[in-house]
Amino acid sequence: MTGENFLIEQTDKNGNLKKILVDCGLMQGTRTAESFNRDPFPYNPSEIDYLLVTHAHIDHIGRIPKLVKDGFVGKIISTPPTKEIAQFLLEDALKILDDEARREGILPLYEEKDVSKTFTLWDTLEYHKAFGLGDDISIYLRDSGHILGSAMIEISGLPAQAGGVEKVVFTGDLGNSPSLLLKDTEIITDANYIIMESVYGDRNHESKDLRRQKLQDIIQDTITNKRELIIPAFSLERTQMILYEMNEFFENDVLSQIPVFLDSPLAIKITKVYEKYSSYFNDKIRADIASGDDVFKFPKLKFTVQAEESERIDFTPNPKIIIAGSGMSNGGRIVHHERDHVSDPKATILLVGYQATGTLGRQLEDGVKEVTIYKDKMKVKAKIEKIEGYSSHKDSDNLVAFVEKANEGGKLKKVFTVMGEPKSSLFLVQRLRDEIGVEAEYPEYGETIEL
Repeated sequence: MTGENFLIEQTDKNGNLKKILVDCGLMQGTRTAESFNRDPFPYNPSEIDYLLVTHAHIDHIGRIPKLVKDGFVGKIISTPPTKEIAQFLLEDALKILDDEARREGILPLYEEKDVSKTFTLWDTLEYHKAFGLGDDISIYLRDSGHILGSAMIEISGLPAQAGGVEKVVFTGDLGNSPSLLLKDTEIITDANYIIMESVYGDRNHESKDLRRQKLQDIIQDTITNKRELIIPAFSLERTQMILYEMNEFFENDVLSQIPVFLDSPLAIKITKVYEKYSSYFNDKIRADIASGDDVFKFPKLKFTVQAEESERIDFTPNPKIIIAGSGMSNGGRIVHHERDHVSDPKATILLVGYQATGTLGRQLEDGVKEVTIYKDKMKVKAKIEKIEGYSSHKDSDNLVAFVEKANEGGKLKKVFTVMGEPKSSLFLVQRLRDEIGVEAEYPEYGETIEL
């Protein structure tokens, strides 16, 4: 499920109780999401000492302003890029939540003042620097390779009953390494417990060569048949990956150049953050940048910031490509483009990321023949394409390999699979038990577990 929020209660050797949260995200996609997001937290926010943020995706940060609104005054900690990206994403989420509240005639989940206060509480910590949260409790961030600034959070402490130092690792989301842009997911070897994601716990991605070839073939079809290619893309990471691939295609004459519109003010802002933190990139990308290549820009790429510019895209003749958010087609400018073209047999809609249950993107992925967009029922006549290889998550085989490496240190006691649909999480549990011999469990929502 989305809407990540974990509470750790840990007592140090002096008897002081620390309450630490890991992530505080919005649930997305399901019918129960709105109720879940508005429900009171199952703990007192004013009693929380720290909120540790793994990365800036909205299902990991989207309820932080609500936490602040409800009384949290502790310290928020993440990497520097996560903090910068989170500011853009939460400001964007605020607009969407305000619009939803007006349509439903209800109060917004939180207000601008809550977002502003959030960032007065937010500090940053670089990878590989220990930080103490109190007597005998410390955290350490490792690169998860998922998106820019994403981190695995190691929490080390002295549980009262254990009599020794224990290390618990929250993976956040784990990257689909090797990544086009980022460094590989770091290896964990000394954890006692791992709370790990399982989004793709029951399936594997296409190979990276295949995904690139599929994208190339779809763009070539767009050019040859003078089609309109519409790509719903997450503003964070997915958009930057697609821009990089297109940069390679067009600047190296693999494909003829055609107009490409990045129709997402949020993605444009985030791309600038990526450019700022180029030191977080892998060796190849840093070498490309050092040689003078602007890896996210190419001829005929147009950034459309204003709404009027977005509307004028329709006047550009085919072939053309539109990249817009959101990645699951559950909001943003992409919905307008899909409304205008989902019934157009000359249009192609290319899905390049995970589509949560209940979203328009998931309906298109599942092959429905009719969708409702802005209360209008529309026949699906556009060509629907899917490339799974651009996921920023590890697939099933690589999740198992990650745990296998972690188990080599001989300290691993148990793995908890979270942040996936039940069938995915349970499938991964079985693989970890059968193939590695690691004790694994899928905890239910709201369950309390003593380590």
